[in-house]
Amino acid sequence: MSHTFYIVDVFAEEKYAGNQLAVVLEAGDLSSGEMQRVASEMNYSETSFVLSTERDAHRVRIFTPREELPFAGHPTLGTAYVIRHEAPEEPAGRLVLEVPAGRIPVDFGEELWMHQLPPAFGGEHDRQETARSLGLKERDLDPELPVETVSTGIPVVIVPLRDLDALRRCRPLGVREKSVYAFCPGSHGDGPGDLSARMFAGGIGVTEDPATGSAAGCLASYLVEHRGGPVDLRVEQGYEIGRPSLLYLRAGRDEAGTMRVSVGGRVQLAARGELL
Repeated sequence: MSHTFYIVDVFAEEKYAGNQLAVVLEAGDLSSGEMQRVASEMNYSETSFVLSTERDAHRVRIFTPREELPFAGHPTLGTAYVIRHEAPEEPAGRLVLEVPAGRIPVDFGEELWMHQLPPAFGGEHDRQETARSLGLKERDLDPELPVETVSTGIPVVIVPLRDLDALRRCRPLGVREKSVYAFCPGSHGDGPGDLSARMFAGGIGVTEDPATGSAAGCLASYLVEHRGGPVDLRVEQGYEIGRPSLLYLRAGRDEAGTMRVSVGGRVQLAARGELL
């Protein structure tokens, strides 16, 4: 059986920027092994597979070139965009994707916004060792913020750096964790971002990711936790590898004290094809 697929650019202000994603439709007949082989063939950071619609949610699985993920950010937004493109009769305001980590609502507007699961905070990491793993010195890290694991569905080590120079010098030759998200204040030149970031995930087959919605949600949670007050920021990513991306972050605590985390961005349709 053949399967239609789309290629979209996610967190992209224009086509051929952001993070590429392949979205395979009507993939319920594919085995896990077949999905993994397709994802390896596509060789993007992730490939998503739309399996079925159940309980008013679209069931989706997400694979890197090496393994399946319980959740990922840019596949969530890109997959929701493709579903809406294929079925414009879907309710205008919101879609819900059901991934292994849980049900993720996506709202449509000028940007697409996904509402992530509440964060879980893991342990802090040794600052000197973290700096060394990125080819940096401990003085390159922000002295006022910790190196800490955060998860809104997939764990990420958040690494605060002093400035853009340190971010550009990152060389993740010694990174042992699956996902490391380094960030700093400021933008690239005249860019629109409030912060800049890079994502290294060699442990799951992605040397450097152009735009990472799951990690950006963890970063938003981290900033609320350690700086207090709500977050409403834009993050630039992917500039160092020629895929400029812009991620919109909103996070804060509700009246019950639960942290609410949303990550937004724009999606550009790039191509449509068929798996034979």
